[in-house]
Amino acid sequence: MATCDFCGRVETDDARTLTWTVAVENGRRRTYCDECSRTHLRAMEGKLDSEFW
Repeated sequence: MATCDFCGRVETDDARTLTWTVAVENGRRRTYCDECSRTHLRAMEGKLDSEFW
């Protein structure tokens, strides 16, 4: 089971979480669903903390 750290979406199927993104921010592992990942792709590539999205 995985939970998106941005929108709170919960996914119980491990196969569906293969398209999710994982990032490390301030030493903490953060997981983002595919929808949030697509929406905030440029901010992720720019290494901005999710607080600034």
